[in-house]
Amino acid sequence: MRRLTGRILLPLALLVAWVLLNDTLSFGQVLLGALFAMLISLAIRRLRPLAAQPRRLHLLFGLIWHVLMDVIRSNIAVAGVILGATKRQPNVGFIRIPLDMRDPHGLAMLAVILTATPGTVWTDLSPDTNELTLHVLDLKDEAGWVRLIKDRYERPLMEIFE
Repeated sequence: MRRLTGRILLPLALLVAWVLLNDTLSFGQVLLGALFAMLISLAIRRLRPLAAQPRRLHLLFGLIWHVLMDVIRSNIAVAGVILGATKRQPNVGFIRIPLDMRDPHGLAMLAVILTATPGTVWTDLSPDTNELTLHVLDLKDEAGWVRLIKDRYERPLMEIFE
């Protein structure tokens, strides 16, 4: 059933987008949109051979809450740095964080979370040591950053995806 749902939702969403963009329900446009939706869906299926298998989805709510709060806090902190609210220069730096997570979907989510948070950018993941390099706009406490990433983001993502 899950496989059937995945095969129906994408073409249906593409068809709806096509109809909305063309602003008509004429037979020709619906037929062309359906053809477009099926062809795109078939082409995309080959690009994603590994399907995600999330387990404990209830943990997503806490993770999303933490991410939202961190993004808000980070926005305020970055605005303070940019607007000069603090008289000192920011301590820009790179930190290396050893990761225990191996699942590619969890790593992708971690990359999105860290890059979406203002003041941080995921710069590298070493494949041999599984070590993340993170650029931080105002690096005050490196050990605190490592604890934050591992406890607040990596651990819940591992419970969800591994």
